[in-house]
Amino acid sequence: MRFRHPDGSTVHLAYCTNVHPAETLDGVLAQLRDHCEPVRKRLGRDRLGIGLWLARDAARALITDPTALRGLRTELDRRGLEVVTLNGFPYEGFGAAEVKYRVYKPDWADEERLTHTVDLARLLGALLPADATEGTVSTLPLAWRTAHDPQRAERARAALRTLAERLDTIEELTGRSIRVGLEPEPGCTVETTGDAIGPLTDVARADRIGLCLDTCHLATSFEQPDAALDALATARVPVVKAQLSAALHAEHPHLPEVRAALAAFDEPRFLHQTRARADGTLHGVDDLGEALSADGQGLPQGVPWRAHFHVPLHAAPAAPLTSTLDVLKDTLTRLVGGTHPLTRHLEVETYTWQALPPALRPRGRPQLADGIAAELALARDLLTDLGLKELP
Repeated sequence: MRFRHPDGSTVHLAYCTNVHPAETLDGVLAQLRDHCEPVRKRLGRDRLGIGLWLARDAARALITDPTALRGLRTELDRRGLEVVTLNGFPYEGFGAAEVKYRVYKPDWADEERLTHTVDLARLLGALLPADATEGTVSTLPLAWRTAHDPQRAERARAALRTLAERLDTIEELTGRSIRVGLEPEPGCTVETTGDAIGPLTDVARADRIGLCLDTCHLATSFEQPDAALDALATARVPVVKAQLSAALHAEHPHLPEVRAALAAFDEPRFLHQTRARADGTLHGVDDLGEALSADGQGLPQGVPWRAHFHVPLHAAPAAPLTSTLDVLKDTLTRLVGGTHPLTRHLEVETYTWQALPPALRPRGRPQLADGIAAELALARDLLTDLGLKELP
């Protein structure tokens, strides 16, 4: 979906296909047919943006076979889909029964991460619509914190410098500018927007490598959108892409009924880092189950908790829980509600539909398509309320 900003520039809205995980090119093509096109039709659109997730094997199949890449581009066009952004955070196995810490491997100290990200940038350059000259790729925020010793940190910095050089080369060869955004996430070396400033300043290539701002992650760490974006602007770190998502919020986690409601979201597939802010200090544990089983020792009990669980934008959980949709709205106002947009690539990223408590999960493809379309409709309404005009 495309929108005209009051300054005349185009803002793109997509939804991320990592909610339909597939490891192979055949699986990706099936996603377009079984999921993406039905969502487009529910929205009554001739064209729909998708934030494509390409696992390692799918990406390698496309890189090594130009015919397959042309076939993917043809299939996108045939189904009324367009791609200006890729999700390069998960490397492989995102559809596994247990993902948890595996999603952070390989990290930026490993050569495979650089190779995969350059592959994605090359592929995106070939998949961009004919009238688009800029694409973005989001990636993990360097590493999970426990694996990032000084030697690995230096290898990661070197890899980012190499990445910037290769992005330069892609533009020289194709005329397409591809930018990569580190996506701060709780528990990682770069957990907050503030943590990103140092590494991105070290790379000193803000024109190529910046930040992917995920509003669920921002809210989980209790960051204030205005303060976060002001600090990024002062440091001249660009938001190359934003992911529109909402975290799980519990206002009174000490109450038995609240803990019971939270327990329904404690599931075995994804990691749900949980945070609380008390007396100016951010407290955290790695997973929601850990917070609930700590008997008061893991997180402060007298303050709200937030968990890294991407809940559907249009459907906040039932009381006594809620979501951080207000943080998303405040962030979006700053990102695109001003004189000029701070980013032109927006992506709805609720990948946890099948991890929701059983009563809330979609029953089959039609219900999932309904839910994704409802999320995009909500995001569309937020954008038009900010003065952007939806384009055909």
